[in-house]
Amino acid sequence: MRKSLEVAVFFSGMASLALEFTASRLLERTFGSSNLVWASIIGLILIYLAVGYFLGGRWADRSPSFKTFFQILIWASLTMAIIPLVARPVLQAASTAFDRLEFGILFGSFIAILILLVIPVTLLGTASPFAIRLAVHQLRAVGQVSGRIYAISTLGSFIGTFLPVLILIPLVGTYRTILVFSGMLLVIGLGGLWISAGWKSVLVYAWSPFAVLAIALWGLPGPDRNTAGLIYETESAYNYIQVLQQPNQYRILRLNEGQGVHSVYNPTVLNYNGPWEMVLAAPYFNPAPYSPEQVKSMAIVGLAAGTTARQATAVYGPIPIDGFEIDPKVVEVGRTYFDMNEPNLNVIIQDGRWGLEHSPQKYQIISVDAYRPPYIPWQLTTQEFFKIIYDHLTFDGAMAINVGRAPNDRRLIESLASTIGTIFPSVYVVDLPQTFNSILYATVQHTEFVNFRANLAAILPRQDVHPLLKEVMTTVVNNIQPAPKPGQVFTDDIAPIEWITNGMVVNYILSGNAENLK
Repeated sequence: MRKSLEVAVFFSGMASLALEFTASRLLERTFGSSNLVWASIIGLILIYLAVGYFLGGRWADRSPSFKTFFQILIWASLTMAIIPLVARPVLQAASTAFDRLEFGILFGSFIAILILLVIPVTLLGTASPFAIRLAVHQLRAVGQVSGRIYAISTLGSFIGTFLPVLILIPLVGTYRTILVFSGMLLVIGLGGLWISAGWKSVLVYAWSPFAVLAIALWGLPGPDRNTAGLIYETESAYNYIQVLQQPNQYRILRLNEGQGVHSVYNPTVLNYNGPWEMVLAAPYFNPAPYSPEQVKSMAIVGLAAGTTARQATAVYGPIPIDGFEIDPKVVEVGRTYFDMNEPNLNVIIQDGRWGLEHSPQKYQIISVDAYRPPYIPWQLTTQEFFKIIYDHLTFDGAMAINVGRAPNDRRLIESLASTIGTIFPSVYVVDLPQTFNSILYATVQHTEFVNFRANLAAILPRQDVHPLLKEVMTTVVNNIQPAPKPGQVFTDDIAPIEWITNGMVVNYILSGNAENLK
């Protein structure tokens, strides 16, 4: 029985970590991947496991039976299998509440999903102390036995950390990944019960494999979100991805919680009055005269489905564009649904910071569009990151960053501008009309805004300049903001970006402005 006990502990450890990661994927597609979401998941799962450890020890002392142990695993697997069945309608209701900014329903849905994890995680937590009790035959061997049990469980947890993210979620999706681990644990539980108590005990649970199989085959119909115009959805190792078809041939890309539009496409339209085209204005802060013919290269950190690359190609011609995008599935979606097939676009599937740092190229424009409040990658907000950008720009190079903000909270803008200002000599802020977005521009050489006005005056009469560039530059002139107040400078050592973004979200909700948008 020792071997079957160790196998059971291995798979219970694997299932517990797999459930933690799949639970995070369930939540982040609706609630985002901010540190608040992760803290809630990790913190509560640790509490559930602690309760399981406590109960497992007491349970094992009262009923030190292999039959009881394997029955616990069976019920842990079955309660895992229920999670996708119940979570799907709850998350669909939550996504609708998110779209309508109904925060009461949203909070209730969040709590409901976390409550769903109580029983299976607690039962999984009982496995190790229960197994130790069954495996210990002599008091002097307690340390050796417990060390072996916890080592085996931890090894299973290690496998459960990578198997869902790297293989199963991209292959079969989050819901069926939970069912895969549920099925594995069920097989172990039934097999162990057969060995320890005989086939008659297994007959009591003969229905259970069919129940899990039925949920996998027929219990998960329909899309994950009730979103109008949905034409495609999928999951990758990084994102839950949606493509939506809107009226007038507009197609948009949404990721995870679906509140941000990451790319937009219309075969007959180039100006979407969004942040994508605003990047094109970056070089014209340089001293006049500066013409479109001088722009020869570009990099995009956060390529998504290629909206900016398409616009830049239309305005500047087939200049070399390096697009950094960490998610290969997003690139595939861009090529399939957003015509991201420009021959001058070199797609680099890498983390944006790492890829840019190791690029041998220098560019005249670098666009950073990888921020998604309330989740902002802190490593893309620091002095060290902006030094990498500075080092990869030409002498007439310029950077443009798309930054979200709250209506009356500019702390994020102020901190980023202050951080950028420690590396770049000139920084400008432009608020994008009718949005909660601002564009931060920075130039390698010292510049004045009068340069931009002079360049626009020279470009406007030219018939050979693309109208999109004229429209974007006019938007910049009409929406330039005063120099922001000093803010905290972020470094790789200290970058408390979450303090700012979490505060922005909470203050926005408490202000009542969110409800006014419904």
